Amino acid sequence: MPHPRIDIDVLCVGHACYDLVFSVAAHPAEDEKIFADNLVAGGGGPAANAAVTVTRLGFSAAFAGYLGQDIYGEKHLEELTGEKVYTGLIVQGAWPTPLSTVIVKPDGKRALINYKGQTRAVANGQIDFSRVAPKIILFDGHQPQLSPALAQNSRNQGIPTVLDAGSLHEGTEALMGRVDYLVCSEKFARQVAKDVMTALTQLAQRAPAVIITLGENGLVWRRGLEQGALSAFPVNAIDSTGAGDAFHGAFAAALAVAMPWLDVLRYASAAGALCCTKTGARCGLPSRQEQSALLRQFSAVNKAL
Repeated sequence: MPHPRIDIDVLCVGHACYDLVFSVAAHPAEDEKIFADNLVAGGGGPAANAAVTVTRLGFSAAFAGYLGQDIYGEKHLEELTGEKVYTGLIVQGAWPTPLSTVIVKPDGKRALINYKGQTRAVANGQIDFSRVAPKIILFDGHQPQLSPALAQNSRNQGIPTVLDAGSLHEGTEALMGRVDYLVCSEKFARQVAKDVMTALTQLAQRAPAVIITLGENGLVWRRGLEQGALSAFPVNAIDSTGAGDAFHGAFAAALAVAMPWLDVLRYASAAGALCCTKTGARCGLPSRQEQSALLRQFSAVNKAL
């Protein structure tokens, strides 16, 4: 007898890793030895962080991807379970859990070193997605073998899909024409065209709705015949690691509860901004209370104007 499907607000499909985030006074020069002022360690990865964002904001989430049967994979699995993310779609194996070393300067700018070793992408058919019934599916492009078919099946079933397009590569290129919401970084946009607005026009030919996030400069968007821009929330940024992941998770959660379009964008922007106020991606992902406080502050300022 088949098991009943688990209702989920957002299913996040893609990359999970383990982050080591070093805070430094300046990025090291060639042959230079420096000492970090702080170290934060914890789970990471765009889709995994997005799933945690969703649950911290008070919604339900599942993560589908890979974790190794090593100390980093086990610690990350414990974190996801503790954050109330559904972990029944995670594949575990002998390949190592990917690692990321993040070097953060006082101004919040960062450099990343990623290590995957020989770890392979999850094969199509290796995960039984019939176990969950999501309202929204968020992809980060890092599971290129299973994501395109899942995106197409989701479209056939009327389940909206979102792509976190951080950079242009095999996975994001395969998905950008298969999703309903293409949410991309400025880096991704400039890989498509040198000018951001030109990229927005070109990308709008591939997806019904396109958002290009511009960090402290906010975002631009186009949906059908409408387009616009939104300023970033003014915050004291100390580390931008994970800000995009928080944005995408909050964006998908807002879609899951059918918020009005501009409210979706503000909700996602607030989450991304809050993530910049703390060191480390996972540590910086906002709580529901923090999110509500920033949005109330924004609303109060607007009423006063």
